[in-house]
Amino acid sequence: MPTDSPFPEMKKSHTMAHTGRPWRDYKPPPSGPVWAIIQGVSSYWVLSAAIELGVFDAIESLGPTTIGPLADQLSASAPHLQHVCDTLVTFGFLDQIADVYELTETAERYLCTNGAASMAALVRVAPGPLANWERLAETVRTGRVAEPIDDDPAAFYRPLVQATFPTQFRAASRLGLRLGWARQPELRVLDLGAGRAPWALAVLEQSANSTAVVNDWPGVIELAMHTVADRGLSDRVEFRAGDFHSIALEPATYDVVALGHICRTEGDERSRSLVARAFNALKPGGQLLLADYFAGHERKHNPFGVQMGLTMLANTLRGGMLTNEQVCGWLRESGFQAIRLIEPIGFNYVYVASRPERTFE
Repeated sequence: MPTDSPFPEMKKSHTMAHTGRPWRDYKPPPSGPVWAIIQGVSSYWVLSAAIELGVFDAIESLGPTTIGPLADQLSASAPHLQHVCDTLVTFGFLDQIADVYELTETAERYLCTNGAASMAALVRVAPGPLANWERLAETVRTGRVAEPIDDDPAAFYRPLVQATFPTQFRAASRLGLRLGWARQPELRVLDLGAGRAPWALAVLEQSANSTAVVNDWPGVIELAMHTVADRGLSDRVEFRAGDFHSIALEPATYDVVALGHICRTEGDERSRSLVARAFNALKPGGQLLLADYFAGHERKHNPFGVQMGLTMLANTLRGGMLTNEQVCGWLRESGFQAIRLIEPIGFNYVYVASRPERTFE
């Protein structure tokens, strides 16, 4: 009695022409992608707990260690801590040989509090209020966010701008090397929604005798004041507290205007208005820096931009995903030219666009 082929996808009768997609009825897809999402919840909380416990900083201090000394230093249950460390090994944040654990380079750089590009403080604040994720289905049904961060921006943005400063300052500094700020003295800079002012500081530290106007909400702008003072640049910075949609801006005054990771919270109409304000504030020949996370035309090619947009949808009144097509539309509509998209560090993109030197009528 004949038996069916063990490889039905290779049967000539099972073709796209006869049955649609090959072997769809014979070989179900793996469930791995679903499990990856489910386990993503526990993965997040393992990393969050490890940072809260001080696991990475403790191993950095102790060096390669077994669980006993690590548990003693952290005043933690050794069996429970060992399971957390074993899980961190599967994430690629710890290495483990026999019973000894040590940091990977990824953990040294990003998860120790004094790492060169530490993201340790970012882990807990980046998703926004966790209650908003639990109520995401209701937000989608009603179009209303349960706890929008817009209600108390200073309370949310103070820890966020503290956490994001190392990454954004690296991005801004690398961008400055690409754009040659060191060869352009006496630049006048406007940094809107500046947080701790990484974009303005990068210009000031590379361009001789440059000056800046730094803006953010009361309660947030004080963090910029401290950071600028710590770097010895207070005499070159003017601070303007308030809403970047309405504070007074001098026309045709600035060589550089920075919109650093603020447009994705504002929605299309308000972002378009911000880009137009930036254009009017720039001198002819001046440059706009619009940094954010952008989604591609086909969403799967830049999933981070799409997912960051959903974070905005879940936590803000107007925010959402930004697409490259959308942002380029704002820039062209306002009159910008020489539009470039630059990736100064991995996964961090900046649109650089120029106000024309002359207007031809």
